[in-house]
Amino acid sequence: MRRIGLLGGSFDPPHNAHLALAHSALEHLMLDELRWVPAGVQWQKQRQPAPIPDRQAMVALAIAGEPRFALESCELWRSGPSYTVDTVRELQAHQSAAWFLVIGQDQYANFHTWHQWRELLALVTLAVASRDGIAPTPNEALAREPHRVVALPMPRVDVSATEIRQRIADGRDYTDMVPPGVARYIDQHHLYRGNARS
Repeated sequence: MRRIGLLGGSFDPPHNAHLALAHSALEHLMLDELRWVPAGVQWQKQRQPAPIPDRQAMVALAIAGEPRFALESCELWRSGPSYTVDTVRELQAHQSAAWFLVIGQDQYANFHTWHQWRELLALVTLAVASRDGIAPTPNEALAREPHRVVALPMPRVDVSATEIRQRIADGRDYTDMVPPGVARYIDQHHLYRGNARS
């Protein structure tokens, strides 16, 4: 059976920490494929992201050169909020595989706030970034629910999309925080030039 990972997010922009997590997932989960899933309408975020075509293009540039990476665009064009459980159901309806949902420790800590999170637990194995050798710890609500979880060793990569956007807005250098193709795209399309605080 194929082993497929899903890495979701706004990818606004995709950066080197995303890539580090993705490569860790490929190696440690022995994935046949890792699908990057840019979110459409994010129901838990208030900030307006970069336009969909730009985020889609930046992800494509970030993952170029790794044949096991793929861009999954189903959330970008779905009407209404982007719920991970809907995406997983849609993808599983078309392909039988062992599915892994790759998330960060902060997402694991707040997993009980996700839409239909109990149903989602039954569909995937959670693969959680483990920084500095610290094992992921579920909160009380999640600990009460049976679920499959594996830890993904992660090097410390102190990069965040918020910091990148703010550096760009301030006119400071950010190019060592994103893949080169993404940096070129941001500059060519003049993204994030306004106030990026949020």
